[in-house]
Amino acid sequence: MKNIVKSVFILFGALVVSCSTDDVQDRPVIEGVDSPVMAAPESGSAYTLLPETMTQQAERFVWSKANYNGDVAISYTLEIDIEGGDFSAPESLGGTTGALQLSVSQETLNTACLSLGATPYTAANFDVRVVSSASGFDLMGSNKVTITVTPYTTETPKLWVVGGFQGDSGYGSDWTHTTAPQLASEGYGNASFEGYVYFATDQFFGPAPNDGKGFKLSNQSDWGGLNYTDDGTFSGVLSSSASDNISISAGYYKINANTTTLAYTTTLTTWGVLGSATAPVTGGDGWVNDADLTYDAGTKKWSVIINLVGGQEIKFRANNDWGLNYGDNGADGSLEEGGSNIAVPTTGNYLVELDLSNPRAYTYTLTPQ
Repeated sequence: MKNIVKSVFILFGALVVSCSTDDVQDRPVIEGVDSPVMAAPESGSAYTLLPETMTQQAERFVWSKANYNGDVAISYTLEIDIEGGDFSAPESLGGTTGALQLSVSQETLNTACLSLGATPYTAANFDVRVVSSASGFDLMGSNKVTITVTPYTTETPKLWVVGGFQGDSGYGSDWTHTTAPQLASEGYGNASFEGYVYFATDQFFGPAPNDGKGFKLSNQSDWGGLNYTDDGTFSGVLSSSASDNISISAGYYKINANTTTLAYTTTLTTWGVLGSATAPVTGGDGWVNDADLTYDAGTKKWSVIINLVGGQEIKFRANNDWGLNYGDNGADGSLEEGGSNIAVPTTGNYLVELDLSNPRAYTYTLTPQ
C-alpha cells in the first residue's frame, strides 16, 4: 500500500513539473519593437536657469510611445549627458510609467548639468534622450536632442585660511582645511574675499622651528587648487607660486583678499558696542565711548553683559572708531557694514553677542539676563 501511495505522489510531482516547464516555455519573450522618439524640445533649444525661478518649469519633454511585442507596462526615464557623451554615466531628469511627457524644473535641470561638470553662468551643450523599459527588461533608447543650458549656483566662493595657528586658536588641527576658517566672496565670479580670523599666538614664518607657522589662502578645501601666500615683498601682494607662508602677529583680524588683483590686507580689530542705549554705562549720549566686548575662541563670538536702555539704539564698531562698524538694516539679527542702528526693546541687563565667524553672514543677539 505504501508503495502505491509513493508512486502516486511521484507521478503527481512529475505532472506539476511538466506543467510548470510548459508554462515557462509557452510564455512569450518580451522584446522591443519600436524605440521611443523625442518630440520636444527641438535640438538647439536654449535655457538660462536662475536661482530665483528654480521651482518653475524649465521644459516639458515629450516623446512617442515605445512598442513591445506584448501587453506590458512601459516605464520611461529621461536622461541627460554632456554633448557627444555615450550615456554610460548620465544624470536622470526623472521618469514616468506610461506617461509620454515629463515636466522638468529649473532646479532639477540645473543640478543635473552641474553634476555633469558644467560651469555656473556659462552656456554648455547637453544631449537628452528617453529610455523605455518593459517591466524592467529590454531597455530601448530614443534619439538624442541637443540643448544649451546656462546653469546657476547658489554657493558663494570661499578661500580657506589654513596654517600653523589653527590648533591654538580653536580651528581644529594645524594645516587642516576641513576645520579652517574661511573668507567669502561677494558672489559667484567675484574675486573680492573677506572674513575674520583669530590668531591666538604670533605666526612668524621662518627657519625651523618656525617653518610650520603662518598661513596660506587656498581656493578649495584641499591642497589641489591654488594656494596663495605673500609674494616675498611683504607689501600686501599675493602669489600662488611663492613658498613662504604669510606671517602675522597674534590677534583678531579682518582679512581681505582679491584673487584677481592679488592684493590682500590684514586689519587687527577689537570690538565694542555703543549707542544711546549704553549711555548710563559708557557716559554722555552713548555714542562716544565703547563698552568693550570679549572674544571667546570656543564660541568664536565677542560678548559682554551690559545694562541697556529700552527704546534706545546701539551699533557695533571696531577699534573705537567709525571706520568699520556694523548695524542691522532689516532688524532681523543679521549685520551689514555701516547698517542701521539697532533698537533695544526694553530696559534691562543683556548678554550682547557679536558673531563674525561666518564670512559675509555676520549676526548678533541681545539676550535678556
